[in-house]
Amino acid sequence: MDFRVLGFADPLFSTLEHLMDASDESIDKSSSAVNGPSRRYVRDAKAMAATPADVKEYPKSYVFVFDMPGVKSGEIKVQVEGENVLVVSGERKREEEEGVKYVRMERRVGKFMRQFTLPENANLEAISAECRDGVLIVTVEKLPPPEPEKPKTIEVKVA
Repeated sequence: MDFRVLGFADPLFSTLEHLMDASDESIDKSSSAVNGPSRRYVRDAKAMAATPADVKEYPKSYVFVFDMPGVKSGEIKVQVEGENVLVVSGERKREEEEGVKYVRMERRVGKFMRQFTLPENANLEAISAECRDGVLIVTVEKLPPPEPEKPKTIEVKVA
């Protein structure tokens, strides 16, 4: 449960939320007979939905910009599925430090995924991705516009 949604932004409630997430891990491992989605699943779903993206169109390309603070480039997958669906996915992990107890946890962790249907003029063979300073930039080049069809001239013969 996200206590901030209910109007509670107090650190005590954030700590309670963290403890509930920690207890979910033991529940997820020990009981598979619980009806409905687990809290871990819901948390992952929130992380997927909370991965914001900017999409820009330039004359020769489309550019997708994602904020990915703390995510290593090796933990990010950029794929094209089906005929024209761009999929960006990965997982943001929390660093485990021995002897450290979190007092407040606000940064999201877990899996993330975003899907975008690419337009018909996207060149699926010319896609590049670069992660720099915590920002992922995916560039999809556009196909050149098709040449207008020239009318076919048929020679008229004299009989």
